[in-house]
Amino acid sequence: MKEKKALYMNGYLGVVVLLLLLAFAVVSFAEENVILAIILVAVGAVLATGITIVQPNQSKVIIFFGDYLGSIRDSGLFMTIPFSTRRTVSLRVRNFNSKRLKVNDVEGNPIEIAAVIVFKVVDAAKAVFDVDQYEEFVEIQSETAIRHVATKYPYDTFTTEEITLRGNADEVSKEMARELQERLSVAGVEVIETRLTHLAYSTEIASAMLQRQQASAILSARKKIVEGAVSMAQMAVEQLDRDHVLELDEERKVNMVNNLMVAIISDRGTQPVINTGSLY
Repeated sequence: MKEKKALYMNGYLGVVVLLLLLAFAVVSFAEENVILAIILVAVGAVLATGITIVQPNQSKVIIFFGDYLGSIRDSGLFMTIPFSTRRTVSLRVRNFNSKRLKVNDVEGNPIEIAAVIVFKVVDAAKAVFDVDQYEEFVEIQSETAIRHVATKYPYDTFTTEEITLRGNADEVSKEMARELQERLSVAGVEVIETRLTHLAYSTEIASAMLQRQQASAILSARKKIVEGAVSMAQMAVEQLDRDHVLELDEERKVNMVNNLMVAIISDRGTQPVINTGSLY
């Protein structure tokens, strides 16, 4: 099904025609030409069934005894095919706020996720004929897409540079929009934007996962500190040897490096006593 333009004319002109028919019917009745008056009134009544009003950013889908005749997208008063059925479809931009869905991320952790979907109808014929109740179709497909995307990524990670739900919300939203557009194209709906509105671990594991995050963060920070401490201790030994400030044997170098590592890596305000060996 593809949208097409319906046959219609200016509604104000149609109203003028109806008034003229009514006036001729009154004159004919006054001249005792009852049959002509009845015919004129019947024609006017038939034409009056084709009068319709289209609001801005709306579309009227014209159906004539089960046959799709086209759509009216222009706003105003129009006269179209008499005895036709007209279904109104809004073309305005709308929001759909999903419920908080409980799903498992790619690592199997239960999380709560919700999103807002910004969409509009671009093909009224598809919205009416290709799906049943397109608003409900948008809601169900949106929640399905949210669930599917949430299962493709971890909630968070400190060990790799992969995409996560918490750290890459923009990328996840774009992926969700692409997948949702594929699902809603059949209904003539265009997805304008998707955004995550809620993301959290489920209540039953929130405390444990918070401790895991803290431990992972501490481990990652410690790793950086150790790498920096090793580099600083190495530079200190190399500079002492290069400038001939001190001449240390291997044992004293080991002791000095050990003391430097302890002083740098310690997370408390210690005052270490560093043994650098004797001066020759």
